[in-house]
Amino acid sequence: MEYDEDDFLMISGIQHFSFCPRQWALIHIDQVWDENMKTMEGNIIHENCHNPDFIEKRGEILISRGIRIASRTLGVTGQCDVVEFHRDDGGGRLYGHNGLWLSFPIEYKRGKTKDINADRLQLCCQAMCLEEMLGVSIYIKGLYIITKHIEGNLLS
Repeated sequence: MEYDEDDFLMISGIQHFSFCPRQWALIHIDQVWDENMKTMEGNIIHENCHNPDFIEKRGEILISRGIRIASRTLGVTGQCDVVEFHRDDGGGRLYGHNGLWLSFPIEYKRGKTKDINADRLQLCCQAMCLEEMLGVSIYIKGLYIITKHIEGNLLS
């Protein structure tokens, strides 16, 4: 089954619903959103993450930000904070680049580590979208929680 684009849900909504169904309804159905200090800090952290013009190359690694993704099979759409593409013979073709590339989505969050899998669900859905779009297997690179004192990969 394939979904029509008009029926797509936001990938961020998976995280919101898993974390708090009421929060999801307020944001995605009622479209009620109030900024506070924590959400403003999160927006600042994501400024560079969602800048599609901010692309880096570090040796055999391409780092791309703000990649728009979607899955007709899952009926979702969203944006990856960061996707690292590593040149590797086990990867797939990447438009505009020679060779084969493995793709690794990375998600950044502000705050504390959650006991529930809300953030991991969002990242997993991003990987599934990339798999469908690129036609390759995706390996999740990292989920980073940024606090005032620590930044760490929660998947390692």
